[in-house]
This record gives sequence, C-alpha cells and structure tokens, in this order.
Amino acid sequence: MSQPPTESELIPVPPVPRYGPLAIAAFIGLVVCTNIASATWAALDNEHPARLLLLSSRNRFLVVTVPSGISPFTWSLLAVIRLGASAFVCHMVGRAYGDRALRWFWKFMGMPQEQVTKFEQSFAKAEWFVVPFFVGSNIVWVLSGAARTTWKRLVPLFALGMALRLAVLWWLSRQFEEEVRSAMRWVDRYQFWVIGVSIAIVVLANVRNLRPSR
Repeated sequence: MSQPPTESELIPVPPVPRYGPLAIAAFIGLVVCTNIASATWAALDNEHPARLLLLSSRNRFLVVTVPSGISPFTWSLLAVIRLGASAFVCHMVGRAYGDRALRWFWKFMGMPQEQVTKFEQSFAKAEWFVVPFFVGSNIVWVLSGAARTTWKRLVPLFALGMALRLAVLWWLSRQFEEEVRSAMRWVDRYQFWVIGVSIAIVVLANVRNLRPSR
C-alpha cells in the first residue's frame, strides 16, 4: 500500500525563472574566486592588494591590505564592488529558488540547519538590523531574496552596513598597523608554507561541505 504524500509534496514548487541558472553559475564563480583568495592571499596581500580584494573582500583580507599602501578610496571601492556583487548574486539566487536555496546553503556550504533557522527568524523580525550588521553574509542576502525584499529597501541598508563596516575595519587596521605589519612580515617569511597550508584548508573545507548529508 502506497504512503500518502507528505505536506511538502503537496505544495507545488514554483517554476524557476530564466535567470535562476545564471545566478547559480555566478555564485559558483564567486565561490571559486573566494577559494583562490583563501589559498593565495599570502602572496597577494602586499604586492597585489587590489587583486586580492577583487577575489574576496572578507574582513581578514580587508584588514591585511590596509598596510600595503592602497588608498582608502580604492580600498573602499573594491570592497563595495566585491561585496555588492556577492549581495546581488545571492539575493537573485534566493529570489529564484526560495527555500530550496536555503537548504542548499545548509547542505553544501556547511551551514548548520539551526543557524539557518535562526537567521530566518532574525531576518523576519529585524530585517532593518540584520542586513546592515551582516552585510557580508551570503545567507542573509539569500534570505532577502527568498523573502522578496525590494531593492528600494535593501540598497540603503547595504550602504549603511558597508559604510560602518569599512570605517571600523580601516580604523582598527590603522590602530594596530604595526601588529598587522609584523604578522605580515612573518607570513612573507614563511610564505611557501602558509600558501601550502591555506590550499590544504581550502580543499578540506570544500570536501567537508560537499559531502552528502547524513
């Protein structure tokens, strides 16, 4: 005797818009760039800071590129471009695939289901705070797409979050510039080993995240 369909099977899955596969392809491209940055940052932080920031503008890369001599304007512009691209792509993934995109992040990107649920609840209750505070979080932008939040609301929140984040990171980097320079000198001295370890970490992290869930 066949089992009755579950509740999730009774709910029709909305069709994926034409831009959906393009958004997924763009997201994969951004992930590849981030992995390249994570593996090679030790060779780029001082000599090619702009290239590093275009590959990935995570907080640690924003901090280590400040002592390189890059101008505040260029540093800020590259961060806005890179994080803005991630925000746009992740929002479109969420808008195209909805809850399915959130499940992908949990399954393939190493996001615990509890954390995804917590983000969903926080986003629904305090969107005005969550977006600026987590302006660099991919999952937050996927949530904004799944919730179909308008760009009219998101753009000011993105601008506020970016301004605060960049101001704080630049200030902290300048306040502790000597410590950052000292750490970077150590990295440069053992660059070969640092790059090797970074590549190993990237590979292991991707293998772990891409394993089928139990």
